[in-house]
Amino acid sequence: MDRRDLILKPFYPRRLRSRFWHKLLSFRTRQTGKRRMRFGRVTVKDAVGSILAHSINENGIRWKKGRVLTTSDISSLASIEIDSVIVAQLEHGDISEDAAATKIAKLLEGVGVFASEAYTGRVNLIARFDGLIEFDRKIIETLNLVDESITVATTSNYERVTKNQIVATIKIIPFAVHENIMRKCKAVLSKTKSAVDVIPFKTKRVALIQTTLGEMKESILVKTTNVMRSRVETLGFELVDDLRIPHNVTEVASALSASLNKKIDICLVAGASAITDRRDIVPAGISEAGGKIIHLGMPVDPGNLLLLGSVGKMVTIGLPGCARSPKFNGIDLILNRLAADISVGARDIMLLGVGGLLNDYAGRPMPRSNNARKYRHEPKIAGLVLAAGQSRRMGSINKLLAEISGESMIRRTVTSLVSSLATPVIAITGHQSEKVLAKINDLSVDTVYNPAYRNGLSTSLRKGLTALPPDIDGTLICLGDMPQISTTIINQLIEAFNPEESREICVPTWKGKRGNPVLLSSRFFAEVNKIDGDVGARELLAQYPEFVFEVKVSSNSVLVDIDTPQSLERVQRC
Repeated sequence: MDRRDLILKPFYPRRLRSRFWHKLLSFRTRQTGKRRMRFGRVTVKDAVGSILAHSINENGIRWKKGRVLTTSDISSLASIEIDSVIVAQLEHGDISEDAAATKIAKLLEGVGVFASEAYTGRVNLIARFDGLIEFDRKIIETLNLVDESITVATTSNYERVTKNQIVATIKIIPFAVHENIMRKCKAVLSKTKSAVDVIPFKTKRVALIQTTLGEMKESILVKTTNVMRSRVETLGFELVDDLRIPHNVTEVASALSASLNKKIDICLVAGASAITDRRDIVPAGISEAGGKIIHLGMPVDPGNLLLLGSVGKMVTIGLPGCARSPKFNGIDLILNRLAADISVGARDIMLLGVGGLLNDYAGRPMPRSNNARKYRHEPKIAGLVLAAGQSRRMGSINKLLAEISGESMIRRTVTSLVSSLATPVIAITGHQSEKVLAKINDLSVDTVYNPAYRNGLSTSLRKGLTALPPDIDGTLICLGDMPQISTTIINQLIEAFNPEESREICVPTWKGKRGNPVLLSSRFFAEVNKIDGDVGARELLAQYPEFVFEVKVSSNSVLVDIDTPQSLERVQRC
């Protein structure tokens, strides 16, 4: 019972209590001059068109909050003797949570990001390519100060991001916001062309100069080269020169001049000793080469003793000792900006102090190989394609090899997955494995052979799960005979996945009917491994309804079942 009902219970019957609170809210609205969404308990008969505020899981009815109640829903509730529900009811001028989140996202997005579809009042801004995120901090802060119902969260400014990474998220707290609030948001965002953007990296020619003193170990020089090569190549740079020179002003100046003549964009100087003064060897060499010192030192640790200078148009950086380590440090902050053609001056460096203590930043080490570092800011979802079946009901035909519009069924299915946000994509083969592999071996898909494929679908599921990387958060389970499934639908499922909001089993629906593929959180992998026979993982939907999230899609392809020659012919005719 609502706590408000307890107050009035001794004085009013239930049917009048709801009316009392509604009138009180209307009076408050007139007094404050604000119209706002109504929220509270209403009788079921008054709930048509309302938004369900709390999930219902009673007597076979499992509805999640946010559901818009229909006349049919009201009948269902009445049949199990539920006579009242807590709902939100939109007033004139209210904008639904999804529509509001979408409007704000569209106003925020720059050319380097795109907005996801809205789910439960949330829209994510996603990077279109690898690069550096840039946003107007004051605009974001002002937007968050408009009203408590509007929230915008971003990654750190000028952080390196990867393609398809979530860089910002817009969440509307209530089920709706008033249009007056949206006008204020629009006014704030009208002051900028794009408040959130991702700037792609540009190719740069880089030279590394290492100075030596006495009997400096060759292993140190080699390690420095390897670390710096990895560091710059992950940004798409080319390490053109790797020079070793004596540690003196003349040699440094000569090497810098030679690099300038080779049209080097960025010259990195790793001195045999730390730079402690503007008159030290490396800065003095820059000056002798006709260059200038822009700034010495930075409020970043590790990285305090970095020097920024220039010789002509060539950016020249005196490296701090920590640059010999592959771990993330101050040099990475500078190189990231240079990679995106964002100018770096003395003021920019001096403003890096907030957040500049990097010692314990264990989540951001540089890679120890030439592979670009994988940033982990969103769930990592894999894709499993079950392609081991024998197609018994198809007679002599292996339906996976059948052509649809000039392309095999299995190839069409796999292509949709490898073009999506799912990574890695793994195909489990069995029956006529070599023929199936021949159709997909040129695609970016890993394959695993299931020798027990005759024992049913569950064996392929188990084989696929064992092949997944250990850091996977979930996997999309797709049947090989789904040639009409689109990359858009697959991405909808992945974007809907959110363990924090109990969306850990995502299933597509078409006109209320559940279909395939299904996205499962890794927390259910142990349950899947217990399944036997020729069945999949769909029984988990019944076992764990509280974790199921239905994703409405705009195509019946999620329901298409190709199990007979007749059904295959129908698809081939489409």
